Amino acid sequence: MLMTTTPSVEGRTIRSYHGVVTGEAIIGANFLKDMFASIRDIVGGRSGAYERVLNDARQTAIAEMTDKAERLGANAVIGVDLDYETVGTNGSMLMVAAAGTAVRVE
Repeated sequence: MLMTTTPSVEGRTIRSYHGVVTGEAIIGANFLKDMFASIRDIVGGRSGAYERVLNDARQTAIAEMTDKAERLGANAVIGVDLDYETVGTNGSMLMVAAAGTAVRVE
């Protein structure tokens, strides 16, 4: 499945539009990850645990979006946008939403 953030695919003609497709993933961060991330905040550095959770959520949202596009008969998704939000009590969960337009290109 071809994906692009642009409104077209250079060198290819869009033959049909199949509508907007979305994918969402909401993942909770557990207590230990929060604790180790707090330590990282104090001493500096990147939080590998949170980066892995964020990557997993992004991949899940994208996979859900492309699966929906394929079911509609599309072979590409254009105008892809990714949004990140924290939700839940005290922002305890991470939500990643992917959206784009399912199209068929030649």
